[in-house]
Amino acid sequence: MTICTSDNFWHGAAWGCEANLAPWLRDRGSLTQRIQQRCTRFAVRGMCSGLARIALDESALLGVAPQHLAYAREVFLYANDLPVVFAHSACAHRHLRGAWSAVRNLGNRPLGALLFAHPLVERKPLHYKALCGAHPLYQRAAAVLSDPPDRLWARRSLFILHGAPLLVTEVFLPEILRL
Repeated sequence: MTICTSDNFWHGAAWGCEANLAPWLRDRGSLTQRIQQRCTRFAVRGMCSGLARIALDESALLGVAPQHLAYAREVFLYANDLPVVFAHSACAHRHLRGAWSAVRNLGNRPLGALLFAHPLVERKPLHYKALCGAHPLYQRAAAVLSDPPDRLWARRSLFILHGAPLLVTEVFLPEILRL
C-alpha cells in the first residue's frame, strides 16, 4: 500500500502502483500517441497557460528563482470524451523566446507531438508520486472527476532542448484503465 505524503519528493520507481496502471506510468514513449492508438476520439482541452508561480520543487529543477514567474500550461487529455490524463508543463520564461518558443502557441494541440517529433529533444528519467487530496496537482486533476479516488498517480520528467529544461507532469485519471 502506498502512503501519500505531503512532501515534494518524487521517486525513481512507482512503488505501490497498481499493476494495471504500471505500464502507463513506465512507458517512456509518447503518452499522447499511446492514448490516440487506443481510442476513436482524442482531444486536448486547455485549462490555462501563461506566466504563473510554480511549485518550489519545479522551480529548483528548472533553475527558476522561487519568487519569479515561469510559463505553465495545464490541459486535460480526453479519450472517447472522457478525461484520462491531466498534464502540467512548465519552463523558465526566458526559454519561451528560444528553445521552447513553440510551446506557448500550442493551444489545444498536444505537447507530446512536439516533444517526440523534434530530434534534438532529450528526455531525462521518469519520476513518480502518488498524489493525495492536499497536493495542488491532485486538486486540479480531480476537478473533472465526480468521485475522485484517494490518490492519483503522477509521473514527471524533464525534456531538454538546447540546454533548456521543460518539466512535464502527467497525472493519470481512473478512466485511463479503460483504454
